[in-house]
Amino acid sequence: MCIGAGGYPTLAGAALRFTIAALVLLALVLVKGVKERVSSKRQRIWLSLAGLLNGVGYALVYTGEQSVAGAFAAILFGTLPLVTGFLAVVTRTEKVTLGHILGSLVSLLGVGVIFGDRLQVSSDQATGVALLCLGVISSACYSLILKREGAKIHPLASTSWFLGVTAIGLWCAALVLGKASLPWPLPLRPTLALLYLALAGSVLTFACYLYLLQHVSLMTTTTLVFIQPVIAVIVDSLWEAEANFSGHSYLGAGVILLGVLLSLLWKQASMRRS
Repeated sequence: MCIGAGGYPTLAGAALRFTIAALVLLALVLVKGVKERVSSKRQRIWLSLAGLLNGVGYALVYTGEQSVAGAFAAILFGTLPLVTGFLAVVTRTEKVTLGHILGSLVSLLGVGVIFGDRLQVSSDQATGVALLCLGVISSACYSLILKREGAKIHPLASTSWFLGVTAIGLWCAALVLGKASLPWPLPLRPTLALLYLALAGSVLTFACYLYLLQHVSLMTTTTLVFIQPVIAVIVDSLWEAEANFSGHSYLGAGVILLGVLLSLLWKQASMRRS
């Protein structure tokens, strides 16, 4: 509803969304008199890198969703905890169980099934799936950075810096590609959708996400993406009549969710045994 025909260009729309969100958050930081701001050189460098990765991730997701239904995009993002877990092991940020590794392998199989099915439907949809998978990797990387480097910063301050850099990165990409122009007069429904994404999907969501990263484990925080597939499937069934779902696509989605479920159940069983 926000991007596409009658709406905003993909990159410019995403850049405008995060610009609005960053400005709102900066205003909140100033009004509340937040003291724990991004102050050291190390914090600025790492949070800027995380913001750029977020920009890359959203550019990939927005582009991928032009050819892949939102439900499948959400299901593919259900692999985020698994990818994050792998990176957490490599960087020694958190310990990950054997169940997490097995779940990752099962979910990876599901991604392969969906990719193969989308390739048979069209090369554009297969490309969309590939872009979304790269978006998952980008999201896992910035989550890891925020967990390691944002602990001593107020969530409002870290989120304003993080999303501000995201906006700058997206504007630069839009300018380089010659796609930074905005529609005028502003279209009503796409603009309302963009404002909703900026306030609810960015200000509220990212501020809460960074707060959780400071208070619970990285793996617990990333499991919030499990809510998205259920919502996305409902939305697609109501408003995306052109969504082309086949039996293989549903099979791949089921295998992905099975891998995620295996990881969760294994972790719960391990906690009960201990």
